[in-house]
Amino acid sequence: MVDDKMNEGSAMECVDTQDTLPERRLSPRDTFAAMQYPNYRIWFAGQLVSLFGTWMQVTAQGYLAYQLTKSAAFLGYVAFANGIPVWLFMLYAGSVADRVPRKRLMLYTQSAMMVLAFVLAVLTFTGAVRPWHILVLAFLLGIANTFDSPARLALVDQLVDDRRHLSNAVALNGSMFHVATALGPAAAGAVYALLGPAWCFSINGLSFLAVIAALLFMRLRPVPLSPRDQHPMAGIVDGLRYVWQHENIRAVILLVGITSLFGLSFSALIPAWAIKVLHGTSATGATINGLLQSARGIGALLAGLTIATISHLKVKGRIATFGTFAYPVALLAFAAIRSTAPAMLLMALVGFASILVISLCNVLVQSQVADSLRGRVSAVYSLVFFGVMPIGSLLIGWLAQWTNEPAAIIASACAALTGAVLIWMLLPRLRAMP
Repeated sequence: MVDDKMNEGSAMECVDTQDTLPERRLSPRDTFAAMQYPNYRIWFAGQLVSLFGTWMQVTAQGYLAYQLTKSAAFLGYVAFANGIPVWLFMLYAGSVADRVPRKRLMLYTQSAMMVLAFVLAVLTFTGAVRPWHILVLAFLLGIANTFDSPARLALVDQLVDDRRHLSNAVALNGSMFHVATALGPAAAGAVYALLGPAWCFSINGLSFLAVIAALLFMRLRPVPLSPRDQHPMAGIVDGLRYVWQHENIRAVILLVGITSLFGLSFSALIPAWAIKVLHGTSATGATINGLLQSARGIGALLAGLTIATISHLKVKGRIATFGTFAYPVALLAFAAIRSTAPAMLLMALVGFASILVISLCNVLVQSQVADSLRGRVSAVYSLVFFGVMPIGSLLIGWLAQWTNEPAAIIASACAALTGAVLIWMLLPRLRAMP
């Protein structure tokens, strides 16, 4: 069990990567430092292809759900169904990620997600798809994602040989995700308009072959695992106690929760926004939806590259704090816009500022956690990030149905701004984090 010496032990076991890498002027080499490692290059390429497909499916599925139901609230239900497994299984999944090889666990989860994508494609091709199918498949996909997330976050440490470059690898992982966020939705909008949603789901299913192949090709160094005979509940308790006793990690995870609840839930309304606010037609709505999602992804990509470039500098806490104020202000401005081009620009700003916070939080957690608890702490991080987001999506969907979409986003942005003020007042330690 974790005792009072855990924080001291972890300080020796997991040296803060920023203390071993001297501060210096910014250089383009800093942005892609982790790319020097073959395992990381293989992983990056395979995961990038897979995430591109994932974002095609996310975009097409949301728009299909809205076409079938004409309900903004149903968009929240889909996000909520996807998030239920996070609450049910995430902590257990973190314990599993510390007890079995993470590469093996991810082969199982990625294969399961591939099968689910093909099932949705077949249902859509045959015209049999119904709203309840989308809910059930979203729930099953949530289970696979729940076991995949802590393993994926913890795997990054095995992809680089020099711990000095761990923060850069974590930041580049975020950039990889945001490249897919920028390109996948736009592609989905075009494919949806030309060929229909089933092809988006089929492309996603095929894209999983890339990450499965990457996992099979990688040769990873071993990491310490928890004893196989340890009761899962004991491992879960160890992880929770570690997070609670580690004041820096506890503060960062609280910030993640606030950002996920109020700063990211607005994305559930984008399909409805494209039609009801930006006046998309049945022919143009899917394209506008994809463009908005991609604009958000472009902003997020710029944020990820910014973090990768400054990953060796000790300013992460200050920049994350700035982001907590920037994204709700941008979101308020977005709620007031009624034409597509300015809306895309503001959506890019929202994506930049919100992901600046989320990605920096992930970097700060991964650079401080002990190796032996990396899976369980990643699970707590994922539980807060992914578990809170569906609640925010459900609430904003209800509010949009009760009032309208702009009012719902304004309320969410005001709540996020209030959270930023409280964090500034109550958590000064966050601004001091390196």
